[in-house]
Amino acid sequence: MVVRKTNLKTQKVAQVILFSTDLELAWDKLIEYYRVRFQIEFNFRDAKQHWGLEDFMNIRPTPVYNAANLSMLMVNLSQVLRQQAPFSAMSVLDLKAWFQADKYVREVLKQLPQSVELRFINRIIADTAQFSQINRPVEVE
Repeated sequence: MVVRKTNLKTQKVAQVILFSTDLELAWDKLIEYYRVRFQIEFNFRDAKQHWGLEDFMNIRPTPVYNAANLSMLMVNLSQVLRQQAPFSAMSVLDLKAWFQADKYVREVLKQLPQSVELRFINRIIADTAQFSQINRPVEVE
């Protein structure tokens, strides 16, 4: 099947060829399957690139199962978090930097003799996360 797409503003035309061995498959189902396929590939890419799927060295079935599922859980969790403020403008790397900063700041502040106000803690976390973030910093109240 050939899909032809025309940009109405620029009149540029793009064509995509979709293949299937099932000659009875309806065109709308074929397009839907390709969309799902690419989403699955993007999820595996994120799991490998950001959440350790490529790095684990397990060979027994249970540890492999656990590591793969943990990586995919983190892909799904990061996608959900990135749909919510203040994380909506963050990349996965920015999100990881934010939560690393959160952990480090809270651990350091536990060493202080007295507690610190929550708004002050949030400001320190935001400032600390900026060291590792790629995109613009998140505004914290």
